[in-house]
Amino acid sequence: MSDTGSGEGGPPRRRTNLGRGLDALFGEDESGYGTLDKVRQTRVLPIELVRPNPKQPRRHFDDVELEEMVASVREQGVLQPILVRPSPVSPDLYEIVAGERRWRAAQRAQLHEVPVVIRELDDAAALQIAIIENIQRQNLTALEEAEGYRRLMQEFGNTQEQIGKVVGKSRSHIANTLRLLELPEPVRTLLDDGKLSAGHGRALLVCADPVAAARETVEKGLNVRQTEALSKKGSGNPKNRATPPPADPTGPTNPTGKDADLLELEQRVSRLLGLKFSVSALGKDSGNVFIHYNSLDQLDELIRRLTQGRPNVAD
Repeated sequence: MSDTGSGEGGPPRRRTNLGRGLDALFGEDESGYGTLDKVRQTRVLPIELVRPNPKQPRRHFDDVELEEMVASVREQGVLQPILVRPSPVSPDLYEIVAGERRWRAAQRAQLHEVPVVIRELDDAAALQIAIIENIQRQNLTALEEAEGYRRLMQEFGNTQEQIGKVVGKSRSHIANTLRLLELPEPVRTLLDDGKLSAGHGRALLVCADPVAAARETVEKGLNVRQTEALSKKGSGNPKNRATPPPADPTGPTNPTGKDADLLELEQRVSRLLGLKFSVSALGKDSGNVFIHYNSLDQLDELIRRLTQGRPNVAD
């Protein structure tokens, strides 16, 4: 498999970080995801034939940055082709895999055509490339990044280590980013709106009332270190605290006798699995873990997620 060739008369194509990342995630098997590099030559398409991906992992497009790109596109055109695939719903259309911001800028600049590279991709491969490309370009909010990692793990069976190799992040970064998904919805909204940073979010994870602490952080413009201090001592006057979010229905129902760390572990694993998870300590260093399912479909899904993507034990 080679990504260093070029179309007739064109300059050589340099293998990108994304290509190396996909190799790290998928392996270099020519019979598998090697089909990702079956690239047709760059073409120019009418802009109305190119449509956005409805499953695009990126939800937020900064208007200021977009307008800067619009000015550049008006002056120089779209310099980097948009990666597309034939639309799965219409044979005459093409769906964006990577480059939706360029497409939006071209629309605002009132261009009638855009350069594209067309790849034959199934739904899974297209989604993986979209997630990885956005993360590598740092186009996502902290919460979108976390959701991207979760989708790579849940929908495609990738491990945190595999994802780390793809996006050039440490395994601890992947794990800490995923923890942001455990925050209550009001706090996640502040993260998504850019009013809180990922560092603020991680600091709030240990707070007894993260909603109230998050609001105080935003109102007072606290930095991450100040938010950490606030989280450790509580979130101010108890009468001003927000009502705690309802208990997670997948979490433990009888926390009596369990310390805070153990309860947090149960809640975290329950959310990741989508099933009730509980721990029963038998001694200082031993115990039992329980995963509760309500149907055979849930059991099948659990087994699939626990076994998919695992290396061969014999290797």
